[in-house]
Amino acid sequence: MKIASALGAALCALALVAVEAGAQAYPAKPIRIIVPFPPGGTSDILTRLIGAEIAKSWGQQVLADNRVGANGNIGVELLARAAPDGYTLVLMDVGNLTISPSVYQKLPFDIIRDLAPVSMISYSPHLLSVHPAVPARTVKELITLAKKQPGKMNYSTGLGSAPHLAGLLFEQRAGVKWLTVPGKGGSQSMLTVITGECDVLFLGMLQSVHHAKSGKVRALAVSSEKRDSSLPDVPTVGETPGLEGFVTGSWQGVLAPARTPPDVIAKLNAEMTRIIQLPEIRKNLASQGTTPLPMSPPEFGKWLVEQKDRWAKLIKDTGFKFEN
Repeated sequence: MKIASALGAALCALALVAVEAGAQAYPAKPIRIIVPFPPGGTSDILTRLIGAEIAKSWGQQVLADNRVGANGNIGVELLARAAPDGYTLVLMDVGNLTISPSVYQKLPFDIIRDLAPVSMISYSPHLLSVHPAVPARTVKELITLAKKQPGKMNYSTGLGSAPHLAGLLFEQRAGVKWLTVPGKGGSQSMLTVITGECDVLFLGMLQSVHHAKSGKVRALAVSSEKRDSSLPDVPTVGETPGLEGFVTGSWQGVLAPARTPPDVIAKLNAEMTRIIQLPEIRKNLASQGTTPLPMSPPEFGKWLVEQKDRWAKLIKDTGFKFEN
């Protein structure tokens, strides 16, 4: 009897050690980060930057998996259906994510119920840019030009995206009307303005600042509260009379499937917070108009709810309809 009891106790102890070892082992295999936008965009750039640092620190490969379509929703649906074990994540413009419930009639996931906030990564204001041939060098001149020819200036954007809603908010506040030209992501939208196919766009600084500095597009304004150090001579949109307080941008964040273990989320959050605060990473991001924006998972979750409500109000007020 004593031998059986001792054997049972030993087996329980071994089982407990095995469970603890399993919990401590994360990550024990490569991590996949879904990027629901094309290569070369802001989310893709950040995924590869952060993934390289995670791989260096944890000794596990981090794979960027570009799954493009439906304004990021295809990639998010894949995430929502993935095993909640920390090995499948998404890094994306979470501003887009908070817009989707208001513009898509049937989403195959609920952004609050089916997703677990892991970490906010960065904020990059939108850069309002035009093709160099557009005869406007200030926001005021752009508004005057657009009012003279309503519905004729081409605005390049991905439908239902954060840059699209920035353009919609600008139309509402400035009293202008663009002719929206749908694109398949920020890279394509920027290309249409560089080539002169389209006239104007809002796009995240990380993706657009080098094109402005090279003269391929003309930067008119940034959509942040204050001027950006990477383009100190470019005013904010809000400096234009009538557009005070105009703030939009690209908020990049990481999410996991709902029911991912809290300790895994905490470990991911701590590592990503560490990475975006590394001096060389901060310097790299700052040179491209992007600011690290670490948040705890609860703070990030609260932000998602607030932004979802913000964009729902704008879409209701403007009467915007998106066929899908």
